[in-house]
Amino acid sequence: MTDPQLPPPPGAVPPVPPATPVSPQSTSGAVPPPPPAYPAAPAPAGPAGGYGQTAPPAAPPGAYQVPVGGYAAPSGAYAVPETASKPSGVLGFLALGLSLLAAVVMPVIGGVNAFEIGRRIPQGISTASDLRIFSPARDQVLWAELSFWGGTVLGIAAIVLGIIAIRKRQGRGAGIAALIVAVLGAVIFFVAVFTAFAIGGAAGYATFTS
Repeated sequence: MTDPQLPPPPGAVPPVPPATPVSPQSTSGAVPPPPPAYPAAPAPAGPAGGYGQTAPPAAPPGAYQVPVGGYAAPSGAYAVPETASKPSGVLGFLALGLSLLAAVVMPVIGGVNAFEIGRRIPQGISTASDLRIFSPARDQVLWAELSFWGGTVLGIAAIVLGIIAIRKRQGRGAGIAALIVAVLGAVIFFVAVFTAFAIGGAAGYATFTS
């Protein structure tokens, strides 16, 4: 026997009898409502894009979302202009080549034939009114005339092409040079022809008097 005022020894605590449930029908005739059902835990989302990948979290309501595919360029946006192709300078170099023919080649041909004319008819300068005096050098006279008209045509063509090249910016520097050379070509031709004719006439006169 133990004293009821003293605490029971360890391990000697008697079990507490279970409480007898009171039937709700014994207290009142109404059946109490069932307890509220708690929401079930959401099932884990499976892989959206394949094995080992998870779907990106959805944006909260009201958040700013980037459109699928990115932003489209506005219709009136500034675009870098395409580089224009550089115009060809063939026209200007063609005009320069024609002017060199008119100012260099034609005066050489005319000067050589003028020298032969002066050498064969040394008295031609003083008696130039009679064209029959040129009969001993008719071939050279023909070549001299051909060189004159050839240089004239080439010079005019060089001037025209040079102006077009300058206007269209197709070899502008060569076109300007062609204009200058073509204008000087006429002066060079006459100087070369008359100088060669005078030298040839002096040489022919010296041979005639010796």
